[in-house]
This record gives sequence, structure tokens and C-alpha cells, in this order.
Amino acid sequence: MQWRNWSGEQACIPEVFARPRSTEEVVEVVQRAAEGGHVVRATGAGHSFNDAAVCEDTLVSLDAMDRVLDADPGTGRVRVQAGIRLHALSDALAARGLALQNLGDVNVQSIAGAISTGTHGTGATLPNVSAQVAAVQLVDGMGAVHELDGGDDLRAARLSLGALGIITELTLQCVPAYTLRGVDARAPLADVLERIDEHAGGARHFEFYVFPHSDLALTRTNEIVDAPPDPPPAARRFVEDVVLNNYVLGLAVAAGRRRQELIPAINRTLARAFSPRTRVDRADRIFASPRLVRFVEMEQAFPREHAREVVEEILAVARRFPVNFPIEVRFVAGDDALISPAAGRDSVYVAIHNACGMPWEPFFRAVQAVGDAFDARPHWGKRHFHTAETLAPRYPEWETFAAARRRFDPEGRFANDHVRRVLGA
Repeated sequence: MQWRNWSGEQACIPEVFARPRSTEEVVEVVQRAAEGGHVVRATGAGHSFNDAAVCEDTLVSLDAMDRVLDADPGTGRVRVQAGIRLHALSDALAARGLALQNLGDVNVQSIAGAISTGTHGTGATLPNVSAQVAAVQLVDGMGAVHELDGGDDLRAARLSLGALGIITELTLQCVPAYTLRGVDARAPLADVLERIDEHAGGARHFEFYVFPHSDLALTRTNEIVDAPPDPPPAARRFVEDVVLNNYVLGLAVAAGRRRQELIPAINRTLARAFSPRTRVDRADRIFASPRLVRFVEMEQAFPREHAREVVEEILAVARRFPVNFPIEVRFVAGDDALISPAAGRDSVYVAIHNACGMPWEPFFRAVQAVGDAFDARPHWGKRHFHTAETLAPRYPEWETFAAARRRFDPEGRFANDHVRRVLGA
């Protein structure tokens, strides 16, 4: 069986493709792989753009491990299997009067895949998704099961690239369910950049998008409101989320792919055509946006204090390349996961994209060079060109993570080419 990731750029045909339904079956898979000297990797929804999950030995799909095991509305603690998708998890939490404190804008990821690669949302006072993990059940490289609920081992397991073992269950610290009022608007880019700290600090959630050749920013501001969800009719939501935000973008991307000289004009037209809207709905529905147009992505976490300068420099770089996707800017509070891109510092994340089939590597390399000048750290699930040698100096607790990796996987059972490249042998 051939496995492919969401963008279609990463693929492999593993010798063994396992679909365990329980922790015990995961243990059996790992022990059999160890007996045969196989490398083992786990995959969720395949939403990493790099080769993190690529493995030609034993690939483990957690799709069948998708249940909520226990939930306590009083404490907000919820125990789940690692393969549950974020949209299914959000539905299950809502039915119990609970929600995750924050989420990203893609809801088809598995919870284990989301935390293991550093998935985040936006909110200057809110850390990334892995910070909501209170405990982890992990199968290590020898097939032993560990319950991690504190200390450096939990801080390592919250975001590990799957390099410590296979996460089978998680305990999440949830919050009471809440409603968001989401406002999408258009504003002059110069004004947004001039007041970037005010915007980021003035709302629970703030982010903005900008096409490289446009002088308009598309802003998104979400605030909690004391009101019941009031979702739009299904037909209207289809028009806004699918037709306008995906089909129209897809047509524009296709036109830019055929005639790259038209991309600046297409950028400006898309920005001007953007329709402001206001929504009041369950929080997870406000966060999530369908992604139907396939793209390749790089994202870097910069120290928050450099936000304006970073965005201006990346825009200047982007205008030298045929880029037909917007740049996305989000804000995240620091956290304590050992190799989190936001470890120990409040951060601004800047994501760049280009459509599949468009040249992306020269553009991405040029933007990574901007990141190098600001001590940026890559999003672990996105494209980047770093190695363990370039990454280690950027993480104060790199060696603490390496020590955890040696304890849980002394034989390198979970070390595919990607893990060896970015974390070392």
C-alpha cells in the first residue's frame, strides 16, 4: 500500500502498514519491528508537509484509535486515544460542555499529530496546542508503555516529532465550552503593521493575511461572547468557505500557474475582492477553515518583538518570486515544551505558501535566510532546510530533549531519515 501526505508530495510504500486499535496492539507492532530491526513511524492525517512520517519499514496508522475514553466536566480533564481527529474531538467535547482552549485553522489532523509537530492557533496570551496536554501514554522503542504526567519527560513528549515513541493516549486539560464572535475585515497593510502590537494584544485571537503584491491586509479577530452559537445557514457557509475561499482561489492559482507574469495583478484582485464577514459560532467552528486548494508551506516562529520588521522583510523577499498564495501572520505565547518553536518566548509565526506545481524551493530558502537573521525556529510539520547542527543552538533545552530520546529510544527505533536529519543520530 502506498501512503501519501495531504499535499501529495511525500509518499512511501512501507513493508508493514499497521492499523492497531489499542495500546496493546501498538506494543505488539513495535516489538515485532524491533525483532526485525525495523524503523517504525506513526502517522495521523498526513498533514505534515515534510517527510516526518515517511518510512519504508513499519508505518503505523492511528486512525482506528479515535475514541474519547473518559471526560470529567468538573475538572476539564479528558482522556482520548491518539488518533482522534480534531473535528471529532471538538464535537465530542461540545457534547460534554467542554472545548479546547485554542486550536489552529485545520481540524482534520489527529490530536497526536497536531501536538507532536507543534500545531498552534493564534492568540498572544495563548500557547500552542501541545500546552493543553496534561498527560501522555507512550510506547517506547522497546515496546514498554509509559504514563507521563509531569517533569521533563512530559515536556519532551508534548512535542517530540514521534522521536520518543508512539503516543497512544493523551489527557487534555479542557475549558468550558465557549462561543466566539469572528470578524474578518480588510485594512491597509501599512496601518496593520504600524499598530501590529496593538492588534495582537488587543484581542483574544488576532491574525492577518497579506498577498505579496497587495497593500491590503485581510484581518481576522475572534473574541469570546456571552451568547449561544448562531451558525450561518449551510448554503451560505458553503458559498463563503468553499466557493469563495477555495474555488475562486483555485481558479486564481491555476491562472497564475499558467501565466506567472499575471500573479501580481491576481494578488491585488483577490485582496480587493475579499468580502468582510462576521460570524458567531462554537469556537472550534470559528477557528477551522476548509483547505481544498493544495499547497506547500513553510512556517517559522520569530521572537515576538521583531514582528513588524520580520513581516516587512519577508514581503520584500516574496515580491521577487512567483508567489500566488497569501502570507499568514499569527501570535502565540511562549510555552515549556522542550523543542517547541515557541519554547520560552512569546512568538510571531509567519507562514509562507505556494501552490503545488509552482516553484517553491528558492522562495522558501530565501525566507529561511530571513529567519536565520532573527534566530527563528521552524514549525516542525512544515518545510524547512535545517539540520540538527543548525537547530540545536536555537533551543536552550535541546540536550534535555536528546537525553529523553536516548532513554525512550536507545536503539533509534523511531528514527527515519527526517528524524536523523533534524534531531541527529
